[in-house]
Amino acid sequence: MFTKNRFKTVTRNQSGMLDSEFLNESRKFTKSDSTTSIFLSHSHKDKEFVQVAKVFFENLGMSIYVDWADETMPEQTNGITATKIKNQIVCLNDKFILLATNEALASRWCNWEIGIADPFKLHKDKIALLPLIDSPSSWNGNEYLQIYPYIKESVNTAGEYYLWYPNGDCKNLKTWLKG
Repeated sequence: MFTKNRFKTVTRNQSGMLDSEFLNESRKFTKSDSTTSIFLSHSHKDKEFVQVAKVFFENLGMSIYVDWADETMPEQTNGITATKIKNQIVCLNDKFILLATNEALASRWCNWEIGIADPFKLHKDKIALLPLIDSPSSWNGNEYLQIYPYIKESVNTAGEYYLWYPNGDCKNLKTWLKG
């Protein structure tokens, strides 16, 4: 798993951006010409790491959907918010990635979103976790999350990332993202 600081460092090095540029980046969602789009489930308390994840995946050629960057979302959450998010997960984005921090695991929205994504994405190999931890022993992962693959940095090759499956298999992240 990535520590939060390691993930920021990797992404900063990958993109050449400074910390202040992560936080000042445009917050408007636009679907790019990329072949794959990702719905990024996250806690709004993790805004800094959402920006870092957005840059990380965009550097891999992906389009990222983040709900608070969607200008069509209502100011206050309501049934319209839930309908729009469900549509983004099920119909409009190819992959679903949970930015799995302790804050996200405590969020009722993140738990609802993964529950929506599961029947539509799991059997198609289109769902993954990106666990971000404060320290190696600080992640409060729930038991049900053990059924999902997770993204991990290669221990052997710098700049390589893999998707690890519960059965021990792994796949190169770039290959998975483009599939």
